[in-house]
Amino acid sequence: RYREALVKWDEALQLTPEDATLYEMKSQVLMSLHEMFPAVHAAEMAVQRNPRSWDAWQTLGRAQLGLGEIALAIRSFQVSLHIFPMNPEVWKEDLSWARKLEEQQKATKNESVQALAKGEELAQESIPDYDFESDEIVAVCAAIAEKEKALSAAKTMVIVSASGTVETVTEQDNCPATPDETLFIRAR
Repeated sequence: RYREALVKWDEALQLTPEDATLYEMKSQVLMSLHEMFPAVHAAEMAVQRNPRSWDAWQTLGRAQLGLGEIALAIRSFQVSLHIFPMNPEVWKEDLSWARKLEEQQKATKNESVQALAKGEELAQESIPDYDFESDEIVAVCAAIAEKEKALSAAKTMVIVSASGTVETVTEQDNCPATPDETLFIRAR
């Protein structure tokens, strides 16, 4: 009945807003509900109210782990251990778990950097080196240019007269064809 517990913690905080223990316990309930942002906020409030509370720092570290903030969680666990060094739960469970996560995160980051570098090498290798000044390329470009020149020299027009007759006329540059005076629409 975590939701009911949250209502009770909020009511208690209305009566005693400076009680760090209430914020710390509220943070634990929020973590149980998988509401990590509010859990971190409540744990930070507990640490602000009582910076010497080792359990508030431990709860803050756990909430930070829930958000994926491994480095911040390790620091919070270290502060908790500095306040109460004989706490086996923080040593054996929280801090060791956070360090394992940190190692996994570093290994994953290194693997992704290596994969990215390998992908860039493959991309560089897969692009063939074309010689754009080779005789074959120049000949192809010249042939395309000649074909375009021939097409642009012969102009074809479709002429629709006012009477509705359609006429296709091809005109050359040296002998242009002149349509009759009944020109209605000229289209290409």
